[in-house]
Amino acid sequence: MRIPLPRARRLAAVAALSSMAALTLTACGSSPTGPAAVVDSAPSTAADGAIPLSPAFAKPSLVLTDQHGQPYNLDRETAGKPLLLYFGYTHCPDICPTTMADLAVAEQSLPKAERQELQVVFVSTDPVRDTPQRLAQWLDAFNPAFIGLTGDFATIQTAARSVGVAVSPPVKNADGSYTVTHGAEVLVFSPKDDKAHLLFPSGVSAQQYAAALPTLIKGGTL
Repeated sequence: MRIPLPRARRLAAVAALSSMAALTLTACGSSPTGPAAVVDSAPSTAADGAIPLSPAFAKPSLVLTDQHGQPYNLDRETAGKPLLLYFGYTHCPDICPTTMADLAVAEQSLPKAERQELQVVFVSTDPVRDTPQRLAQWLDAFNPAFIGLTGDFATIQTAARSVGVAVSPPVKNADGSYTVTHGAEVLVFSPKDDKAHLLFPSGVSAQQYAAALPTLIKGGTL
């Protein structure tokens, strides 16, 4: 039986994981002893790390299975709410856990009411290995309120491409490791029109997320 960590200890673990994972970012795409992540993300020179999108992306019409084994309709569940959407996989050695850790730390800087409004959804790009049980265990280390989705790969790939995120089928290598190619962007959907007007590329810090979230949650722009 898994015993949940107290909230304070979980946040400390998240912060530690963020610091350690940040050191491995240059190894992305080459992991002889484990799964490799190949990421695709545009650079940003903005102080807050955000990249404006013009035109804005419509929210994908996506119905998948969440980490509790229940159907999850992205349109319906997040309508009128601020949404951070990320495509990745739980066996990722660097980018994905770093991003989730940074978002978890940033989310904790918000007042309780804003934390309850903010939706963070992680869509698996490796759905065969990312079962609901695996997603639940992995996301719980960051924030149990984060939503994890898994299901048909073609459906996930189509949804990702509709918002400009490159996703390719996972490849099992001869040594038994996997290469999973996916974009590393965090798409920000406004509660005002349910469209993504900006994204955060890989490498944005928890402090940058924390500075931007209060404005984004209200539907503002940076």
